[in-house]
Amino acid sequence: MTRGDDRSRKDVTNRTAVFDEGRMSSEERRKQLIRVALTLFSKHGFCGTTTKEIARMAGVNEAIVFRHFPSKETLYSAILDYKANEAGSEDWIDDLRQFTDSNDDEGLIQALIKRIVDHHRKDRDFLRLMFYSALEDHTLAQRFRDKHVTPLHKFLRDYIIKRQREGAFAGFSPNAVVRAIIALPLYHSMVKWLFEFKSLDVTDADAIDTFPKLLIDGLRKPPGKHPNPKKSSHKKAE
Repeated sequence: MTRGDDRSRKDVTNRTAVFDEGRMSSEERRKQLIRVALTLFSKHGFCGTTTKEIARMAGVNEAIVFRHFPSKETLYSAILDYKANEAGSEDWIDDLRQFTDSNDDEGLIQALIKRIVDHHRKDRDFLRLMFYSALEDHTLAQRFRDKHVTPLHKFLRDYIIKRQREGAFAGFSPNAVVRAIIALPLYHSMVKWLFEFKSLDVTDADAIDTFPKLLIDGLRKPPGKHPNPKKSSHKKAE
């Protein structure tokens, strides 16, 4: 292990605050192990984290970890379920329906972008974990995407197509439009919280205010023009 790795792991120890909570219920212990594992996996990846290290950070012996999670893979999967319960796509979609029901295009995009930006700011560990999962060719990120991101994509895509047919939006590829809506706040979060680039200082408030206006200006059709459904690409959402 290099000195840099050692410093990084000591930092994790400080951030995790070495749990010393005495006796816990089975459910409390399980949640504690998930929180500790999430922090470690987000710093060192799946391959770079051991169950022994998780146990040490949690202040228990390794047998306790295996009592709750038969394998490291099982613990990794539990993180997915744990985070999904915190912010499921169904809740996001339910909150956004007030905007789609009233055709409030800018309100919809601004509410979604704000939610994405706020989510990544408050849960940077999970953002890093998703990147580690993809880099290590692990299935976690793909499973999370299939279960929680794809329904949101479909919801947005259906709304884009509806507004195109009503003549409100230009006939761009709905899939490309959805990707652009998601990409702007995601890239903002990556630059700000993962890569920590300093060349352009864009606050979360600036992003939430500016991105929706850029997208709406690009989507809305000039007066007097009508959609041509034959030219719109309404392929199945990714």
